[in-house]
Amino acid sequence: MVINTNVGALSTMRTLTENTGKLNKALSRLASGSKIVNPADDAAGLAVANKFDAQISRNRGVANNLTSSLSYSQTQDGFLQKVGTALDRMSELATLALDGTKSTADKTNYNTEFTELKNYISDIGTKDFNGVSLFSGSALAVTKDSDGNTWSLNASSLNAVDVTSVIASGFNVTSSSAVGTIKTAIENVATHRAKVGANIQRLQFTQEQVSILNENLQASVSRIKDVDVAQESTQFARYNILVQSGTAMLAQANLLPQNSLRLLS
Repeated sequence: MVINTNVGALSTMRTLTENTGKLNKALSRLASGSKIVNPADDAAGLAVANKFDAQISRNRGVANNLTSSLSYSQTQDGFLQKVGTALDRMSELATLALDGTKSTADKTNYNTEFTELKNYISDIGTKDFNGVSLFSGSALAVTKDSDGNTWSLNASSLNAVDVTSVIASGFNVTSSSAVGTIKTAIENVATHRAKVGANIQRLQFTQEQVSILNENLQASVSRIKDVDVAQESTQFARYNILVQSGTAMLAQANLLPQNSLRLLS
């Protein structure tokens, strides 16, 4: 039995310090909800999680771009639908004007409506979405993944020859081959709508793909970083008991030198 060095107290102190550190770590994990409170907890896991977090952020940007492109294409389709409706009415007016029983006044009335519909279609050709022309005929680049890769939307233009013929100056309800010209324009607009419809479908599929990818990435990050509350609570309770018992044992160990002094009295 020695007095100068209390080996038992030193050993108890070391164990108490270790358990206190583990108790504090368990408390930090429960408070933060993360298994990785600092890089030393899991350096490799933290690196992977950070990489996934960055990809998730980029995918959010991709999803935003896709939503804008989808709105652009849906706006295109809405206008093309109206153009188709206007052309249907123009073809009806041109057919009515072929009736030999119609007076000149009747045909003039038909042509008045016909001209307004022409102007309406011509005006739609100048529309834009957020400053980007809807019908310029230029392909629009769309971001498709977090690596910055893109694909191009099918271009749509109301300045195609067949539609231009319908809205040309001098073209009226009594023009020769008016019905045939308008019929061709209707077919042309239908082709444009098919292209826009294909754009919309691909955009929706790509949105779903990005959403699924982000869901899986977030699940991966969760497995790496998120704390198991039940398991960590058990660890917290364990180390809390060990710290309390260690504190009590340290107090007992500190009494040992005093017991040695009693032998001298």
